Amino acid sequence: MHQSDLIKAIAEKSGLSQAQAGKAVNALLESITEALAAGDRVVLTGFGTFEVRERQARTGFNPKTREPLEIPATRAPAFSAGSNLKKAVTEK
Repeated sequence: MHQSDLIKAIAEKSGLSQAQAGKAVNALLESITEALAAGDRVVLTGFGTFEVRERQARTGFNPKTREPLEIPATRAPAFSAGSNLKKAVTEK
C-alpha cells in the first residue's frame, strides 16, 4: 500500500474527502517525524511505538576489497509493533 492508497482508504472509512484525508495523513507523518527528530518517542497504544535508537560505532569492511573501515555512530528511527497489530498480523 502506498501513501495515496492509504489516503483513499482513510477517506472511505472516515467520510472525509481525499483532500482532507491527505492533510490528516501528512500532518500525522510530519508530527511523528518532528517528535523523533527531537528525540521523543511516539506511542500509539495497541499499534506500536516509534523511537530513535542509537547505533554504536563499529568496524565494518568494504565488500569489494575486504578492506576494514570504521562505521560511525548514528541515530536511526525504529518501530516496535504493539500487541493489537501483532495479533492482527499473526491471525491472518
